[in-house]
Amino acid sequence: MSYKEVSFEKRIKENIKDYAIKNLFALDMLKEYLQTLADAYGMELLLTDRHGEKALEIGDFAGFEPDVERKPGEKIRVADRTVGHMYVRYDKVPEEKREPAKRVMGESIKILTALGNEVYMHRESASYIDELEAKMGKENSQRKCGETEDVLTGVYNKNYIEDRMRVLEEAEIIPVAVINLNINDWKFVYDNFGVEKSDSLIQLIASIVKREAKSEYIIGRIDGDVFLVLIPQAEDGEAEDYCRRVQEACLSYEEDEALAPSVAAGIVYKTNVEEHLADKVSDAEYEMFDNKLEIKNSPGYQERLRRGIKK
Repeated sequence: MSYKEVSFEKRIKENIKDYAIKNLFALDMLKEYLQTLADAYGMELLLTDRHGEKALEIGDFAGFEPDVERKPGEKIRVADRTVGHMYVRYDKVPEEKREPAKRVMGESIKILTALGNEVYMHRESASYIDELEAKMGKENSQRKCGETEDVLTGVYNKNYIEDRMRVLEEAEIIPVAVINLNINDWKFVYDNFGVEKSDSLIQLIASIVKREAKSEYIIGRIDGDVFLVLIPQAEDGEAEDYCRRVQEACLSYEEDEALAPSVAAGIVYKTNVEEHLADKVSDAEYEMFDNKLEIKNSPGYQERLRRGIKK
């Protein structure tokens, strides 16, 4: 399915028909969760797919044939389409527990609906991006590495990461975390230890940035001492946790006394398809400067930076 043939929005509406309950949920974990509810309240639960085929059964439903057309259960809807029905028998629930049991099941249906939508969007977004990348010729063996990669670090170069930004915007992927990582005092290393050591510092930072990233992260070097990281479909706190790991890994480096790796990080999010990633890159740079000021004024920073200078 080509991105020129079907928009991402239309794809989301159409492809959900190919998903079943088993594609959206880990059934063993779901059964454990539902069993806990059943034990707590005395309920019996039956989960079917959209057509009424049984997926999970907790209790005695012998002889019961789900009629999802005339007598549907509680509907689980993903991308505005019913993917499953939850049938609940309350007849064995003690009277005093019946209303609480109904409330718990109502909230559980909401949770399953939200989880199903999240799983579906993540899978379709990843698949769509892969197709767009293929369309751009990422896998074309005739394309030279130097056209996409920064020679010094092996991450994407500025031109190519801008191409990737356009891909994300065409796909209307949201949210996207936009991270600016700036090497602190790179020029200090250059002035005091020369170009070889300053290049080593850039390569060291790049290796940390890549090591701490997940495979779907998009990483580029957009200036001499600046890296840009994009996280499509970023989860809550994911970008912040990633930057924390990168900064901690920098601080723990002790192998070369001349190098005291440190990065300032700025994080912003694109949460609306009408927003432009280029604007978010500028916003992330602004946030980075606040973090840089904080780091450079932190206790012990200057001492660590200058530890390699011979007195």
